[in-house]
Amino acid sequence: QVQLVESGGGLGQAGGSLRLSCAASRTVSGILTMGWYRQAPGEERERVAVIISNGATQYKDSVKDRFSVSKNKAGNTVHLQMNNLKPEDTAIYYCHMRTSWGPLWGQGTQVTVSS
Repeated sequence: QVQLVESGGGLGQAGGSLRLSCAASRTVSGILTMGWYRQAPGEERERVAVIISNGATQYKDSVKDRFSVSKNKAGNTVHLQMNNLKPEDTAIYYCHMRTSWGPLWGQGTQVTVSS
């Protein structure tokens, strides 16, 4: 069974940066999109950023000019570079891969931004 392992969360300061990474435990076939979702306390999970197999990217409006999603050449690792952090970015961040045979989710990593 494939697992997505996230790293890089933690405590950041407003205006600062954090970088999240997510690696699949083994080669995954049929990946359509890779990306990140987040869920703040009392809120629904929302999509933050996604990178499509052709390299195109999509972002939630509130992070568009601050976050950057990328993947490695092998296509089994996805990163989220978060710059100019804001307290409202505080949430659990989940790695997500959409494949031709179903979705994969990471276990989540906490990101807390202090003002």
